[in-house]
Amino acid sequence: MTANKKLLDKESNALAKTSRINYFDVVIESGKGAVVRDVEGHQYIDLLSSASATNTGHAHPHVVKAIQEQAAKLIQYTPAYFANAPAAKLAERLCALAPISGAKKLAWGNSGSDANDGIIKFARAYTHRPYLVSFMGAYHGSTYGSMTLSAVSLNMARNMGPLLPDVVKVPYPDPWNRLAGETEDAFVDRMFAEFKRPFETFLPAEETALIIIEPIQGDGGIVKAPVAFVRKVAEFAHAHGILFAIDEVNQGLGRTGKWWSIQHFGIEPDLMSVGKSLASGLPLSAVVGRAEIMDSLDAPAHLFTTSGNPVTTAAAMATLDVIENEHLVERSARLGEEAKEFFEREKTKHAFIGQYRMYGLDGGIDIVDPTTEKPDADATTKLIYRIFELGAIMISLKTNVLRFQPPLVITDEQLHKAFNIMAQAFSELEEGKLSLPDNADNIGW
Repeated sequence: MTANKKLLDKESNALAKTSRINYFDVVIESGKGAVVRDVEGHQYIDLLSSASATNTGHAHPHVVKAIQEQAAKLIQYTPAYFANAPAAKLAERLCALAPISGAKKLAWGNSGSDANDGIIKFARAYTHRPYLVSFMGAYHGSTYGSMTLSAVSLNMARNMGPLLPDVVKVPYPDPWNRLAGETEDAFVDRMFAEFKRPFETFLPAEETALIIIEPIQGDGGIVKAPVAFVRKVAEFAHAHGILFAIDEVNQGLGRTGKWWSIQHFGIEPDLMSVGKSLASGLPLSAVVGRAEIMDSLDAPAHLFTTSGNPVTTAAAMATLDVIENEHLVERSARLGEEAKEFFEREKTKHAFIGQYRMYGLDGGIDIVDPTTEKPDADATTKLIYRIFELGAIMISLKTNVLRFQPPLVITDEQLHKAFNIMAQAFSELEEGKLSLPDNADNIGW
């Protein structure tokens, strides 16, 4: 029995099934930059970035040094009662970076999930309204409020109801679901009409506190909504006194070739959630919003014993240093163009590659049955498993979407090696050489 298998078997006796979405039988031991190593010494190019939580890569020296130096001074004293220097400095810096004009404030959390719960709290407190609107396909987190806003997996609702009341979900305008011959303008008009339908039939706009959206959905398949649609939604919100909020947990901090995904749309939110890569994967999140909204709650309505602690905020300060000093936003945009060209070339070779979407180093590639053009979950599983065998970690979303999110520090050489690995797997699938792994039924969402 391999070292990976031994550890996984030992863990399985104590770990609840809900704690992991299964992909590969691997135990990660270490990482450096865009490469991770398992307990048996196998190395893999990381095309997942710990679910977009390590945009600065693994064990970046500047981040490691900041963590070590802070840990030697003070690991934790709850920010619920007393300030600490790294958090105080980071609050000012992060507010300055937020794509919101005017006075801004923030509140710390431990995960993107509780940040989105915070958005619910602040929106209801500020507007004194109950109703919340989110989009189908969204993943906002796994705490009760954020889970209620989400709509990407039945297992996020099954056996746990009732969930948070007064939440309405509307269709997300996935551009790849345009009708044959439908122009983008017609598609936007059709989807905006669907968005407004609840407000015209059962949802009073004057009693709605919040509309929250991932401008580019992450776990929903790496899908960017049309710019015109998002602008129409924001205009509708503000015309009716509804707060417009964005979830930047997955897509923020340079992932899409801009600091924030909303900057692709030319509009400002009232509230935003940040997490994942904020502290290079350490547990830190924030709700950032207009100051008057953020001052609508008093303590302890949204505070946590460990949120904004000295070590995680020191790591976040170092993370922002790396993004700025190594020009990772610009690097994401540049390398994303290379990735777009690669997937375009592969699409011309292989009919099973359907639509692909690339925004910086942030991509979703649809794998389809060439005959029916319907999602092909089996082919997708064959591909990710073969890519893993060849030395890269890539997972699937929505059963048939390849998730491409390498660390923004990936070298040109590593990226090209990853392209070669994927191209080999694509060719082998085309030639009928790939088969499903024994545990295929347990792989993926």
